[in-house]
Amino acid sequence: MKKIVSAEVPVISGSRYPPPFDVPCRERSSRRLGEAAGLSQFGVNLVKLAPGTWSSQRHWHTHEDEFVYVLRGEVVMVTDAGEEILRSGDCVGFKGGVRDGHCLQNRSTHDADLLVVGSRLDADHGEYSDIDMVFTAGRYSGQVSFRRKDGREY
Repeated sequence: MKKIVSAEVPVISGSRYPPPFDVPCRERSSRRLGEAAGLSQFGVNLVKLAPGTWSSQRHWHTHEDEFVYVLRGEVVMVTDAGEEILRSGDCVGFKGGVRDGHCLQNRSTHDADLLVVGSRLDADHGEYSDIDMVFTAGRYSGQVSFRRKDGREY
């Protein structure tokens, strides 16, 4: 295995959410460092949130654990318990199976850089707390879809 130069890992921008749920995440960008290293059991992503950008819609996972470390900047963590500011050096974990929807929002005037680590379990699925949407299993095999909570597709 050779060294990974993070600046050379392709940038993926935006969101796969159906409109209008994609709007707050359009300026999100990430570099899939774990994939660049050939890892398959967990993901490691360098995520940049421009001012006004969200990491995701507020969601929770049935199986996957997530860990976020704030490298630079400031974000607001939004959960069922309310809001909390995370600054450079702060970190947080979200346990799979816990129905506590979460997301990070950059409400500042500067970019925020996050290191996001999570399990990569194809059986994982979940729900978005504030909107009529769920995601199905199959994210890593290309089978994922977004549906309304009553099962209808978008």
